[in-house]
Amino acid sequence: MSETQITDWLASQRQAMINLLRDVVNIDSGSYDKEGVDAVGARFERHFTEHGIPFRRESNATFGDAIHADVAKPGSNEKPVLLMGHRDTVFGKGEAGRRPFTIEGKRAYGPGVADMKSGVVMNIFVATAFHKFGGSPHPIKVLITSDEEIGSPSSRPVIEREGRAARAVFNSEPGRPTGNIVTGRKGGIFMHFAITGKAAHSGANFAAGVSAIGELAHKIVQIHALTDLDKGITLNVGLVSGGQSVNTTAPSAEGQIDLRYVDPADRARIMAAIEKIIATSYVPGTSATLTVKGEFVPVVQSAESKALFEGYQAAAKQVGLATLQGEFSGGCADSGFTAAVGTPTICGLGPVGGLAHTPEEYLELDSIVPRAQALALAILRG
Repeated sequence: MSETQITDWLASQRQAMINLLRDVVNIDSGSYDKEGVDAVGARFERHFTEHGIPFRRESNATFGDAIHADVAKPGSNEKPVLLMGHRDTVFGKGEAGRRPFTIEGKRAYGPGVADMKSGVVMNIFVATAFHKFGGSPHPIKVLITSDEEIGSPSSRPVIEREGRAARAVFNSEPGRPTGNIVTGRKGGIFMHFAITGKAAHSGANFAAGVSAIGELAHKIVQIHALTDLDKGITLNVGLVSGGQSVNTTAPSAEGQIDLRYVDPADRARIMAAIEKIIATSYVPGTSATLTVKGEFVPVVQSAESKALFEGYQAAAKQVGLATLQGEFSGGCADSGFTAAVGTPTICGLGPVGGLAHTPEEYLELDSIVPRAQALALAILRG
């Protein structure tokens, strides 16, 4: 086996990668759509079956199943290299039908085309190359998860377990629009708060009412005031609802909070401040509860992760990605979980794309082959 065999084969698979990507982009797979997420998983499993790669499903009753595939020498007990990615998207049922996979010029479009179905496709083909030709100095494990877009409530323990068992983690979230990869990320916590007030006729019996919406407004102002852009701390109440009718004081209201932070030490301080705001009644007679719905931890670059990045960067230069650098992202990802358990981790290795989570999401088709080749060479030299 030579490096050239691997990189040449990956170059020959450009259209096959695009074809598989088309198939999975055209299947709706919102995080809460277990049937759709598992249908995408079944399409990936078909690829593994066709190429003789052993795989298994780790079932989950609520969210999509986790898929594990292994390329290893028989009897090997070495720690594997973990190639990680998620197949869920932020888009609801019917989105793939409304705007299916399309190619315009050098870009592909469609729900999840960059974030991150292309990265999963790339991981699968890199693993397939090693299964076909051999040559990897270590076993390779492919992990395809199902609920990253909502904080990985079912996948986090799976990711942490597999991360602890791995020697290195390559998470193939989309490459940045700059062409760079990601060496640091913010942590994030997604929360829901519910407020209880008291209904009353807003004309005939106004004084008897207690407005949960009034309380919601106070809490939003206080929560947003915790934002500290200099420290990379942001608070956003992105969803609100409440009330019964326009002529009734609102008996209930609710909101959802997105917290992002850089320094792990800031987490406890900001959470304590949020909990205090939720516990305080700005409108007398209201009460409120707070629930954490999902959480990501930051990716903080360790010395080992820096060395892993430098090895990847050298491999990328060999396939023509000479200007590739590491950059920080305000977005969260599953890579934080593996970094936090102490395994060297780098992220954003997937094909280059942008405008994720929007109808304009795109993928740079010419980035598919070189990014796959860079990952393969990084594994070969690991």
